[in-house]
Amino acid sequence: MKIITTHKGSDFDALSCLVAATIIYPDAKPVLPGTINANLKNFLAIHKDLFDLWAPQDVDLDTVETLICVDTHSWSRLDSRLSVLSEKPDLDVIVWDHHKEGDIEARESHLSQTGAAVTLFVQQIEKERKMITPIQATLFLIGIYEDTGHLSYPTTRPEDAYAAGFLLDCNADLNTLGTFLQPAYGKKQKEILFNMIQQAERSEVNGFSLSLCQMEIHGRVENLAMVMQMYRELMNVDVAIGIFRDVEKNKCMVIGRSGVDEINIGVLMRSLGGGGHPGAGSALVKGANPDALLETILELLKGNQYSSVMLSDIMSYPVVTVNTRTSVGDVAMMLREMGCSGMPVMDDDDNLVGIVSRRDFRKVKKPKQMQSPIKAIMSRKLVTIEYDKSAFEAARLMIRHDIGRIPVMKEGEIIGIITRSDAMMYFYDILPD
Repeated sequence: MKIITTHKGSDFDALSCLVAATIIYPDAKPVLPGTINANLKNFLAIHKDLFDLWAPQDVDLDTVETLICVDTHSWSRLDSRLSVLSEKPDLDVIVWDHHKEGDIEARESHLSQTGAAVTLFVQQIEKERKMITPIQATLFLIGIYEDTGHLSYPTTRPEDAYAAGFLLDCNADLNTLGTFLQPAYGKKQKEILFNMIQQAERSEVNGFSLSLCQMEIHGRVENLAMVMQMYRELMNVDVAIGIFRDVEKNKCMVIGRSGVDEINIGVLMRSLGGGGHPGAGSALVKGANPDALLETILELLKGNQYSSVMLSDIMSYPVVTVNTRTSVGDVAMMLREMGCSGMPVMDDDDNLVGIVSRRDFRKVKKPKQMQSPIKAIMSRKLVTIEYDKSAFEAARLMIRHDIGRIPVMKEGEIIGIITRSDAMMYFYDILPD
């Protein structure tokens, strides 16, 4: 089975890519994530039957042989019911995306930083001389207009304008576009924007005007991204960033907008575990202290979007390692004496080849196994991180792979270990002097 899917919180660009991909891959099933934005929900209320969309729960994951990811190539952005495909070893992956960063390794990648991802598909459709219907052309044009602000955002590329012209030539309906691309701006959004402006403060970072705000929200609030865009325009600042804390769910949605090339919101949000474009992006951070999050964002902005708190500041070192030939019993003794729960395993050439943790000792069923070399029970699935990455990235890796420690690497050599305890020290502001 071949499926096409896109990111959670799907917008028009995501749906456009999903539908356009079925034209390029007619034997693939389009799978729309369970969460979509308000404008798209209104559109699908009328048009859903035209596109034969599948829900994630309708997919038998065991039968999926090919995964086509569109408008994203990050596992964390897929519907949770589909992201488990990352563990499937023989999965064939194809990617179409206009985002630069992602962790999905693909056999075939179509990556280009256009203003809208669907522009890539429109180019391919034109190249292959595929026929599209007026409603498909309309949907694709909505996707382009939404992601480029009607071709007005700084991220807009000539390819987006050419694609828009091609779609108009294919009878895209501008009246339909105007109906469904109106931002949903209701009472909740007005109240949040009013409170943001009441509390607004302006500052300067690296010579650019900045406004940062924190707000508590209760329940689901649609179109916070639109609120942030309006906030930046009303405040007349180069950069605006909002931290919206959902009190009940104990999570923070961080949304940023930038009008200058020098401050790349997409890079900043990727440091927090999210993503986006140079001018716009967002990140969802669970269980974070909003004040600590605000301080981290300021550090990222001041430090050219790389936090001044590096993994090298909070990792454990020097690193105690064991050789693959060390006995299981000796390693158990070392762990007990050192009071730690795991350590890296090196071969005779000092290459990192495994990790052993207390969990691995559950494999020991007979006393004589204590004399076996540690390589017999160590975990060979290596997850490492580069020294210049953020603590957020380390925490995400620990959660994704269910591990308690990650070797920190520099130029191919292990220079430290970051553990859950080290990460917690960072998140709860217990940092070294």
